[in-house]
Amino acid sequence: MRRSRSSAFLPARAPAPTGAGGGLLPTRDLAAAWSLVVLIAVPAWALTVGQARDMGVEPGTMGMALPLFLLLWVTMMAAMMLPSMAPVAITWVRGIGRQSSGWSRAARTAEFVGGYLLVWTGFGLLAYAALAFTGGLVDDHPTAGRWIGSIAFLLAGLYQLGPLKHVCLRHCRDPLSHLVRYAGFRRPARDLRVGIHHGAYCVGCCAGLMVVLVPLGVMNIAAMAGLALVIFAEKLWSRGPVLAGVVGIAFLVLALLAPFQDWLLPGLQGSMPSMDGM
Repeated sequence: MRRSRSSAFLPARAPAPTGAGGGLLPTRDLAAAWSLVVLIAVPAWALTVGQARDMGVEPGTMGMALPLFLLLWVTMMAAMMLPSMAPVAITWVRGIGRQSSGWSRAARTAEFVGGYLLVWTGFGLLAYAALAFTGGLVDDHPTAGRWIGSIAFLLAGLYQLGPLKHVCLRHCRDPLSHLVRYAGFRRPARDLRVGIHHGAYCVGCCAGLMVVLVPLGVMNIAAMAGLALVIFAEKLWSRGPVLAGVVGIAFLVLALLAPFQDWLLPGLQGSMPSMDGM
């Protein structure tokens, strides 16, 4: 029997959904693929931590020009997102390997990764604009930082509990049906389109979590590590959707506390006076 076009991108046995603890690859292939993920993620984290130590946590863009900010942003996203999106990426790249070899395989893999990072770069432009606006507002009106932080936590909490988060998280947790759809994409630039499509869902899944980097600080290593852990658990843990709701409620609580607790706002405390000094 002739294999269908989509079969090259699917495992031999039907997997359980990603979020249910099932794998999209045989154990041996999965171990090798995760080793590669670690080899990429560890240097990305090392570079991010090194830059954060040099720059510290300050309001706004910390004086960075847009190109430098985007470079650091993409590095941060690679460090934070790669482990959680690895099951889809590994399976798709494995399918590429079945259909291509040599330079063709490398080019198609680069297209897929490039499409994914392109979406996060676009989101980085929005993040830069938001940080520039809030940083300027805090510089002009130091006490505004408390209300900016409260609004950021409020928006993040509402997003975590909203329908768009649910749709995008469902895609990221159970990507098998989407891999079948991706295999039907026509050339040219099919792999680029797949990367962009999956990247858009990933941004939609994590957008609310990224908003809290405004009050917590975009170069706050503790915040980035905590968010990366939440993202990983939401997508791969069996109770990920429950965790997403709990995190959303926690953000709403922080929105109520933020105007009165400066320690919740390290990324908005440039020249903000303490509550005792008011």
